[in-house]
This record gives sequence, C-alpha cells and structure tokens, in this order.
Amino acid sequence: MRLLRQRQVLLLWGAQSLSVFGDRLYAMAIMWIVWQESGAAAMGLVAIAESVPYILLGTVGRRIVARFASLRSLAAVDIGRAALVAALPLAWQAFGIPGMLACAVLLGVTGALFDPNLGALVPELVDERDVQAVVGLMDLTGRIARIAGPGAAGLLLAVVPQHFLFWFDGLTFVASAVALLLLASRTVLSALDLERSAGVKGRPRARGLLKARPDTAVAIGVHGAGIFAHAVALALPAFLAVRLDAGAAVYGAALAATGAGALLANGFAGNLRLPVNSTVFYCGTWAVSGVVLASVALADSVTVLLALSALLGAVNPFLQVTLNTHLSSFPRPARLRLMSVDLTVIRTAGTASMLVLPGLAAKGPVAAFPVSGLALALVAGAGAVLALKWTKAGTPDEGPVKVLAKG
Repeated sequence: MRLLRQRQVLLLWGAQSLSVFGDRLYAMAIMWIVWQESGAAAMGLVAIAESVPYILLGTVGRRIVARFASLRSLAAVDIGRAALVAALPLAWQAFGIPGMLACAVLLGVTGALFDPNLGALVPELVDERDVQAVVGLMDLTGRIARIAGPGAAGLLLAVVPQHFLFWFDGLTFVASAVALLLLASRTVLSALDLERSAGVKGRPRARGLLKARPDTAVAIGVHGAGIFAHAVALALPAFLAVRLDAGAAVYGAALAATGAGALLANGFAGNLRLPVNSTVFYCGTWAVSGVVLASVALADSVTVLLALSALLGAVNPFLQVTLNTHLSSFPRPARLRLMSVDLTVIRTAGTASMLVLPGLAAKGPVAAFPVSGLALALVAGAGAVLALKWTKAGTPDEGPVKVLAKG
C-alpha cells in the first residue's frame, strides 16, 4: 500500500494489472473457442504457436527486443495487442485454425517484446531498498489476474457473444497503453537514459553475462527444470480419479487451494529479507517445491491433498520474487537480456513438457508425481550446490558491468 501511494508505481501497477488480466481473458477465450470448434489437439497447436516467438526472439532477437525498451514503445505494443485480439473472431471466421494460429504467433511476438521490457523497467521506479517489495507487488498482480481473468472470461462467455469478449479484452490492452503513456509523460525512463545511467553501452550478449555470473545461469536453468517438472500437474485429474476416486469438484478445490496459498505467501515473499546468496536460496526453494510435488502421491484423503496444494502454491511467490529481485540487481541492459533469456528458457521448457509429460503421466498418474518431484529436487539441489560454490569463489557483483563495458 505504501508503494501504491507513489503515482508512478500506481500507474505501472494499473498498466500491469490490465495487461495481465487481458492476457488471461484472451487465453481463456481462445482456448475455449478452439476446443469447442476443433478439439484438444488444436488447443495444443495454439499454445505452441504462441510460445514459439518467445523462444526465437529470446534466442536470436536481442536487438529487436531491446528496441522496445521504453514506455512509449510498450504502449505501442499494447495497442498492437488490442488490434490483434479484436481481430481474432474475424480471423477465425475467415480462415479457421490457420487464421487463429497466425494471430497466436503475432500475439506471442508482442508478448515476447512486452514482458521482459516491462519487467526490466519496474526496478527503475523505486529506490533500491524497495525493489523486492515492488517485484512482490507485480507478482501479486499477476496472481490475482490469473484467478480473475479465467473467472471473468467464464462469466462473460455465459452471458455475451464470444466476439464481445475479445473486444472487451482489446479494451484492457488499450487502457494499459494509456497508463503507460501517462507514466512515460511523467518520468524520464527511456532506453538511452537508462543505458547512460548504468554507465554502459551496447546490447549485451547472454553468453557473456551468464559466463560472468554462473550462479545466475544455474538459477535460470533450474527455473526451466521447475517449469518442466510441474507440467505433471496436468495429470492431476487422472490422479484424483485413480487415487481418491474424486472428480471435478476436488480438482477445482485443489486449484483454489494452490491459488490461495500463493496469494497468502506473496506478502511474505515481497517483504521478508532475502538471503545474501539469493541464487542458492532460489535453487533450494525449487528443491523444496520438488519434494512437495513428490509428496502429492502420498495423499490418501482430500484434506491432505488440499494441504499439499496450498503448500505448493505458497512456495511459488518466493520463487518468482527471488529470481526477479536477483535479476533486478543487474544494470538495465543486462537485466533486460537476462529476463528475456529466462522467458525463453521457461517457454521452451513449458512447450517441451506439454509434448512429453501428459502422455507419460496418463499411463501412471500416481507414479508421475514422485518421479517428476524427486527429479526436480535433485536438479535444484545440485543447482544450489553449484551456485554456493560459485558465490563462495567470489563471483564479482560487477561482472555484468565489465562485460557490458566491453560491448
């Protein structure tokens, strides 16, 4: 609440809230329509089509992403997203699945440009002591939108035509663009100013940054492993049927418990002081998440399952806030590049997991949870050991700055 009394934080929080809410509305609406018209296979194609631009731009598009490192550029991206979302029903009517896939790819491009740049801008709005708190605030915004977006989409789809939902979604992106333009008019944030204030020039390469800070490289890699392992949650309905003889009501309750745990833990994640070795803490927290995920297989009642779901949700904000706070400690150009790399890793891991894990989990839904959870715990535990080794070896905090200074 203290941060929201600062006008520029309030404006960015409003823009982020509307943008993420629009993302969730769009995701719910497009998946519903594709499933209704063409089935589950088409849903998978749309999900993959949206992820591909994140992977490509994060891998080879650093110069393109860096061109949008200003508030006005991000406002233009949101206007583009509004137009694309509003055009989705027309694309569906005129071209069917190919038209929907084309729009999904273009929306993936805009997301790949918007998300890392906005994340890199957030720490510039507050004093250094408030970076963790503002990261926690933005994380809370995303978690609320993840719950409210699908819920609002479901309610709207029940009372209005489908095309109205996409138009409403487009308006959320327009409102976000207006908020970003207002913020741009009241601050001096720009790509050029921020590069000068950091004392560096050029667009840093991910390879040099990660080589200079191997503990950061390990943390990003563990993030990808965590996203991959947690895709086993797609097998939860099958697990419930086999293990607890339960159905959709319990599945919904488990999802609600996970969301509630995350919301309750967010305030702690954003305000408790993080350990000095934040990358070690981050990897260790993923290991804890893996153990909890494996423990789901031991649930012999709905009560135990809901408790484990809430605990699993409570771990998530600590993961997101810790990594984003760590990345925010880098100079702005390095921060943008690393956030883009992180998005690339988790999108790649998420896409790969959707192609692999659900099929494997369907054959043994109970065994899938300990296998995925313990594998994650081992990978994350090894990551924590490596991160501790490199931080103890004296990895210099100024490493990224030196790399940037060399261009």
